[in-house]
Amino acid sequence: MRNRVRRLGYAAYERLLHREFSGAPSHVAVIQDGNRRYARKQGVETSQGHSEGAETTEELLNWCDELGIREVTLYTFSTENFDRPEDQREYIFDLVEEKLRTFADADRVHDAEVCIRAIGETEMLPERVRDAISYAEERTGQYDRLNLNIALAYGGRAELLGAARSVARSVESGELAPEDVDVDTIEDCLYEGPTRDVDLIIRTGGDERTSNFLPWHANGNEAATFFCTPYWPEFRKIDFLRAIRTYQNREDSWRTTRARRALTLVRALEDAEVSQAKQILGRFRDALPSGEREAVEEYDPAD
Repeated sequence: MRNRVRRLGYAAYERLLHREFSGAPSHVAVIQDGNRRYARKQGVETSQGHSEGAETTEELLNWCDELGIREVTLYTFSTENFDRPEDQREYIFDLVEEKLRTFADADRVHDAEVCIRAIGETEMLPERVRDAISYAEERTGQYDRLNLNIALAYGGRAELLGAARSVARSVESGELAPEDVDVDTIEDCLYEGPTRDVDLIIRTGGDERTSNFLPWHANGNEAATFFCTPYWPEFRKIDFLRAIRTYQNREDSWRTTRARRALTLVRALEDAEVSQAKQILGRFRDALPSGEREAVEEYDPAD
């Protein structure tokens, strides 16, 4: 009886979160933490924790497709994970190989036009995993409705270090002048994979840190972050919708801040600079509370 009441409560809360839904992020990055701790809590083998975590990953892709999210990056295996015991590494590699091939052949992946890519130091991975990566990328490379990036042998510092070295070599050889180095130059040297900045980072398992994950794409975009206590195999759709709400709240706060700044600029700047500030104010005026919105009327952006 208690479980039934809990399920009904979850269903009602999920419906409430759906009603509050006002727009999805374009790019969600997920740190799938807690598979091993989940297994210990359940008193089962570590391998079962990873297997159940893989099932949650499949559910996540369904949720993203349902909400119209365009890109997902999954932190599947970091460079630090190579320090784990060999049997754990081999099981993860077997599971990754199996899932890549399964996804690449799945009708729902092709129906949803999912493009699968691997990002990271993939040359460090066993040959069988690299073969599975090539298979998945070849099978889905023509799609662009949902980009799925699998971070394997990935480390954010290593990615930035590799980009810096590449730029340094180009400068040293004379192919590139130092003053010509810009954001696009760096992005061209990063791992091929993410096509847009990260809007939302989700981490399960209770730790409140981003663990060297996508530092260029996430921090530069001031991505919203959502930390939650469920281990990855326990992560539910209701948790995902709460994460989306965190992103929406950050977006609302950002719009309000921009509108207030624009109002201050309109009041303070010289006439030559007012035009741009008025345009910003006109764009974000609806984000202001009603009392502040009334003050905007004297600064009609159309003037």
